Amino acid sequence: MALLITDDCINCDVCEPECPNEAIFLGAEIYEIDPNKCTECVGHFDEPQCVQVCPVACIPVDPRHRETQETLWQKYHRLQSVIPVIVAR
Repeated sequence: MALLITDDCINCDVCEPECPNEAIFLGAEIYEIDPNKCTECVGHFDEPQCVQVCPVACIPVDPRHRETQETLWQKYHRLQSVIPVIVAR
């Protein structure tokens, strides 16, 4: 499940730096969450950090992006995989 920032967002800027996956960004009017990067903090924390710091409680589960815990773990591992850099000699 990815999370979603609703129109109740007041652009307070507290959620964006809390996201360990850098999934939160400033959209045209309010902050938004990239569902391809959001793992609901699975692999990093026990609870979504953006939800914890949001002063207006405007970050529910996105009904368009429901995922199982297993899928969130798979996404976490995919996002954390390191691609080796080949250095020319």
